[in-house]
Order: sequence, then structure tokens, then C-alpha cells
Amino acid sequence: MAWRSEIPEPKVDVSFTERVPEGDDVARDVCDTCGFIHYVNPKIVVGSVVEHEGKILLCRRAIEPRKGYWTLPAGYMEKGETTEEGAKREAHEEALAHIRIHDLLAIYNIPRISQVQLMYRASLSVPEIGAGPESLEVALYDWDDIPWDELAFPSVHWALTHYRAVQGQERIVPFGNPPGERGNRMPLKSG
Repeated sequence: MAWRSEIPEPKVDVSFTERVPEGDDVARDVCDTCGFIHYVNPKIVVGSVVEHEGKILLCRRAIEPRKGYWTLPAGYMEKGETTEEGAKREAHEEALAHIRIHDLLAIYNIPRISQVQLMYRASLSVPEIGAGPESLEVALYDWDDIPWDELAFPSVHWALTHYRAVQGQERIVPFGNPPGERGNRMPLKSG
């Protein structure tokens, strides 16, 4: 009886060709050997506008893209979690924050980078915050003190603006991209 480690792994040459699979109308990478179709689908980003005592939680990014710029706590969903769980996890990872989700603020489509972003309205469950491994620093900002010229992405600006538009309202209808904005351009670099 051979041990599993003694059984050689089969050698398989795998190559993909971009073509339109049968029954589809979009060119995709298809395995030349077995016909497996490699779908590349948008990534889901979840995050939140977190308020505490009238101030907004922002995180200065410690990673690229846009390292050093301010953002809301947000990031890619993980397998097996809901969008709300993902937003809570991201707030804790980036700002060591424990948050309470109130409702969905907005759904933004960013086709340039194949993202769909779900942003929630939230508040701190406990007042303690701190920089997580993906943040250089975190801070609670009064509205007039938000570093608007140092925001990392257009969608951060959109979410903050949309948040302000419905601040104090009990129930809201989620926003989408601002008129004319498809998320196809990068933010201008500020000095």
C-alpha cells in the first residue's frame, strides 16, 4: 500500500483562450482542456458612515491605493458573511470600532474597477476607536473639519454628502451614484 505522499500528482497543462462560450454573449476565458469558464465578476465592498456624538469616523489609509488619504471604514466582503457583518468587521479591522448598523445609505456602482459598494448608516456602540493594521490613524471629525481635499475616493465624498442629506431622518430610501457619475474616473490628486 502506497502512502499518499508517494503517489505522484498528475501533470496537466492548463491553458485558457478568450472566447464566447456556447449559450453566452460575452467573451470569457475558457479552459482549452475541460471547457471550464472563468467568470470575472464584480467585487462587493461594504462599509459605513459611522457617527458618534455628531462627528464622523474617518480612517487614514495605510495601504495602497491612495495610501495616506482619508476614507470611511470599508472593504471587500468575505465568504460566509452578510453585508452588515462585513461592514461591522471592516469598521473593527480599520478603526477598532464596534458599530451598530442602522440602515442602508447607498449602493454605488463603480464599473471601472468592477465594484459594487454598499454603504450603511451606523453609530459607535462603544466610544473607543484606534488605528487597525490598514489605517495610519483614525479620527472623529466635525462636519466642517472633514479633510475634503484629502478623501481617498469619489464614493467617500458621495457617501458623506448623502449621509448629510438624510441626517436625522428615521427611514430613508438608499441613494445610488450621483447623476452622471458612473464611477469611471479616478479622483484628482490633491497637493
